[in-house]
Amino acid sequence: MDIENKVVVITGAASGIGRALAQRFHRERPAQLVLADISTESLSDLATELGATAVACDVGSEADIRKLMQTTEDTWGHIDLFCGNAGILRMGGVETDNDTFAQVWDVNVMAHIYAARAALPRMLERGQGYFLITASAAGLLTQLGSLSYSISKHAALSCAEWLQVTHGHQGIKVSALCPQAVETAMTAGTDGSVAGVDGMLSAQQVAEAALEAISEERFLVLPHPQVKKYFQNKANDYGRWIGGMQRLQEQFSELMPKTGD
Repeated sequence: MDIENKVVVITGAASGIGRALAQRFHRERPAQLVLADISTESLSDLATELGATAVACDVGSEADIRKLMQTTEDTWGHIDLFCGNAGILRMGGVETDNDTFAQVWDVNVMAHIYAARAALPRMLERGQGYFLITASAAGLLTQLGSLSYSISKHAALSCAEWLQVTHGHQGIKVSALCPQAVETAMTAGTDGSVAGVDGMLSAQQVAEAALEAISEERFLVLPHPQVKKYFQNKANDYGRWIGGMQRLQEQFSELMPKTGD
């Protein structure tokens, strides 16, 4: 897809990868950028800078997603590219409380389902439409230290796969963005040894990789190229891969602050 003269919606656009996507896509001269986020002040500033439309939206709310889609379609006629980028990370394992699991699930998984539910009918009528789903390398591999994030990102990737498999023959395209650690508010205060063994990329680098994949209509977007090899290792010898991840977990545990002393 060529983004020029297209109507593009980006969630989680106020900061991090979403902000970088908005700034990079703006240079491709889309017909309109619609930027959505729950953080409205910084969103408004960015929209003014880019000449975009700002929409307050909690992506964990289906009503908010429907309103975002309806507002865009009523104003611009249709949506060419929907970037489901908003996401949250909460650390913890099985002890994570149910409310936190539900919050992570709503934002990291259900938001993509709500978006597809709202946008697909019009896209299918037109015989074209594109979804960029930020799924994370955690969706291909796992996330040390966060059960809720790992589960939700696996599900987000599965959602992206299903949409492409089910609706690809009807003109629907999907790209799944799967970076490792990125320099955003989510990783603030960490370093590469904790947030990602292969170091952190800037949000701008991730946005560039996403744009390249969309232009090629490529499903899997791997800003950290090492992830492809890790994923292949996982498929080729699952047991060996788990053993390697266990050793990495031991290193991760040593880096975490000790409590209870």
